[in-house]
Amino acid sequence: MFGRAARLLLSIVMLMAGLAAGAVATAGTAHADGCYTWTRTLSQGASGADVTQLQIRLGGYPGYGSVLAVDGDFGPATTAALKRFQSAYGLSADGVAGPQTYTKLYALQDDDCTPVHFSYAELNRCNSTWSGGAVSAATAKSNALRTMWKLEAMRHALGDEPLRVTSGFRSHACNDAVGGASSSRHLYGDAADLGAGPHSLCTLAKQARNHGFRGILGPGYPRHNDHTHVDHRASRYWSASTCGI
Repeated sequence: MFGRAARLLLSIVMLMAGLAAGAVATAGTAHADGCYTWTRTLSQGASGADVTQLQIRLGGYPGYGSVLAVDGDFGPATTAALKRFQSAYGLSADGVAGPQTYTKLYALQDDDCTPVHFSYAELNRCNSTWSGGAVSAATAKSNALRTMWKLEAMRHALGDEPLRVTSGFRSHACNDAVGGASSSRHLYGDAADLGAGPHSLCTLAKQARNHGFRGILGPGYPRHNDHTHVDHRASRYWSASTCGI
């Protein structure tokens, strides 16, 4: 009788230990990340560097024709963008960034903070230093990161099929070599040219309107019949007449 009770007690202890270990492992997965780790729940009214990091990753969810400011202030626009992100990934769309939201963001980013389906190398085939453009190397690289997160949102909205980036950052030398415009947004690191693939160029141009791109140039615009160009210029300019834009 005593032996049976002892074995039962040992089994209970082992079960509880296993559950505890599983809980720790789950928490570790959710709160340990090679790029950035959020340490508090964020909602409207919050401010700080952690809000800025969230806004960068929500840049592709501003709504049609809009752009989400990356200013570190969690206002109504950030709330709306977060709800769109949450809805896109089947989360509770409450506009509050907590464990579920962070877990999804961690799953979407690599250790260098790029989204899992895009890379710095993909956005810069010009050089390895991000130098020689219209802005500092650090700014160009930062701009490219924001562009990648917008492309990640666009990719997801189009069924998680690949987007083919054919050109990203360019130095003045690289831009001159391909005959780019002297004021090209590629010099700022915030532009990407997309080639046809699973989706037509017009599908890409039309979808880009939902993901925070102020500049969209595609078929029908001079020298853009073989790609769709997206960027983050100061004011909106969309032109792809073949696509009805």
